[in-house]
Amino acid sequence: MKWEELESSQNVEDRRGQSPSAGGRGGRVGAGGIGLGTMLILGVVGWALGINPAVLIGGAQMLDSMRSRAPAQQEQASSQQPSTPPVDQMGQFVSKVMGSNEDVWSRILPAQKRIQFQAPNLVLYQGLTNSGCGTAQSAMGPFYCPLDRKIYLDTDFFRDMQRNFGGGGDFAYAYVISHEMGHHIQNLLGILPKVQSAQARAGSRAQANNLSVRVELMADCLAGVWAHHANQKQHFLEEGDIEKAVASAQAIGDDRLQKAQRGYAVPDSFTHGSSAQRTQWLLKGLQSGDIDSCYTFTR
Repeated sequence: MKWEELESSQNVEDRRGQSPSAGGRGGRVGAGGIGLGTMLILGVVGWALGINPAVLIGGAQMLDSMRSRAPAQQEQASSQQPSTPPVDQMGQFVSKVMGSNEDVWSRILPAQKRIQFQAPNLVLYQGLTNSGCGTAQSAMGPFYCPLDRKIYLDTDFFRDMQRNFGGGGDFAYAYVISHEMGHHIQNLLGILPKVQSAQARAGSRAQANNLSVRVELMADCLAGVWAHHANQKQHFLEEGDIEKAVASAQAIGDDRLQKAQRGYAVPDSFTHGSSAQRTQWLLKGLQSGDIDSCYTFTR
């Protein structure tokens, strides 16, 4: 992937080397302490790293508690220490992928959906930091917090993709970042609040999980939509890039991770979709470039 010529984002906060502020109600993980974006990724990360997802997720009442805690968490997140733009190679890579996403979505969101794009911030951190959805920890993997509209990323996750998930490469990393931007687009479209409400009303964990799968597959597809339009403008894709992104999508499918963890898969417990589904929806967005083609809730 030829990313060096992409425009950098001005919306990247580099908190690496900082410590989260002491105290505050957002400084724990548990019931009510995790945002929707976090919940959607914790299941897959738990299976990948050998951590019980139930421990990370902290219970089914998380979504209701999250809403009640929003003002205090947003106030705490806003008190985070000032950050500086990243200057290292990985930080610059993340900034340029974000900048490319901002360019694409500022053009196609109004054109296709008549909605103005509002750029989120991306927070780079190491180990631990505060977020509007509670404490962000490396074990969570990258996630989007709808309460403060920020993406949280510990770039050590990219190293883990190679070690634990069997994926890697610049375009695969760009896919991960763009997947989280996809959740922000879902938020701007009003999809995340509707899913949050539907999950609170779900009659079973399997029904709630099914909604999570649809959200995640749509974010995969939206990552593909970004790549479609960005490559048309910048021609940054190189031979083998798409294959690497597909390999990463396959590696983090729920079925593959669960089989690696315990020898079998339980479809009702899927939160992100199977390897085949993740690959299908990533390629669908990449081929179509159309937001509406990504709507997973009627399929």
